[in-house]
Amino acid sequence: MGALIAMLVVLGVVVPLGASKEQLSTRECENLGFTGLALCSDCNSLAEYVKDQELVLDCRKCCTEDSDDSISKVTYSGAILEVCMRKLVFYPEIVGFIEEEKDRFPSVKVQYIFNSPPKLILLDDADEHKETIRIDNWKREHILQFLQGKVKGASAI
Repeated sequence: MGALIAMLVVLGVVVPLGASKEQLSTRECENLGFTGLALCSDCNSLAEYVKDQELVLDCRKCCTEDSDDSISKVTYSGAILEVCMRKLVFYPEIVGFIEEEKDRFPSVKVQYIFNSPPKLILLDDADEHKETIRIDNWKREHILQFLQGKVKGASAI
């Protein structure tokens, strides 16, 4: 009986996550901080790090299905880490990245913008804005892993 209840609980959690294909508007997704998480495989990665099912469900409402492996290997020529200098005290992981790891990424620039939440602005070969990802709750190792996988010329040191 306990196994049956556990199975129903699992199904109750898994089915809504997979079955909900309600899509949110671009603006709604941006307000939730998901503008750069374009692929649903990114939501799967998010689910590994964040145990908030509602957040993962919102991510799935903002993603597009991975249609082939080459899409998930999209890389960018550079990035801008944008953050408000006054708010840095609230983001020790981002401070640690800027002070100790940023030099490993010559194509990543830090830009201090008043009242800006921490975010990565990903750039194409013409240095044009392509994607934006909020990184408020990211750990330093998540920033490193993301940049190593998505930004060209990232050092693997």
